[in-house]
Amino acid sequence: VQLQASGGGLVQSGGSLRLSCALSGFTLHYYAVVWSRQAPGKERERISCISGVDGSTYYADSVKGRFTISGDNTGKTVYLQMNSLKPEDTAVYFCATDYMVGRTCPGVRRMSKWGEGTLVTVSS
Repeated sequence: VQLQASGGGLVQSGGSLRLSCALSGFTLHYYAVVWSRQAPGKERERISCISGVDGSTYYADSVKGRFTISGDNTGKTVYLQMNSLKPEDTAVYFCATDYMVGRTCPGVRRMSKWGEGTLVTVSS
């Protein structure tokens, strides 16, 4: 079971980026996948979740209305569309799963599988 995040980069404030999380060894259809981020000097923050089991999603208040999580039809990729980016969105972004079959977003607990992060830098 592996996850690999990609799509990070440097963008100006107000711009957009789309992150991708490639899943191997499992598909979104039976699990939930979470996006988290960690800014320099700060704790890791869970910002979004999607469950392929019931389609439930979750957004932290800090990104609600600006970020959209989705999965492709194959269940092998999860996306995070990030719009109206702010300098405070600068962080390393990770995708992860608790790898529990049948999990919906409200039930997600401790992540057990993490991908390598991708750096997002938003300039002011």
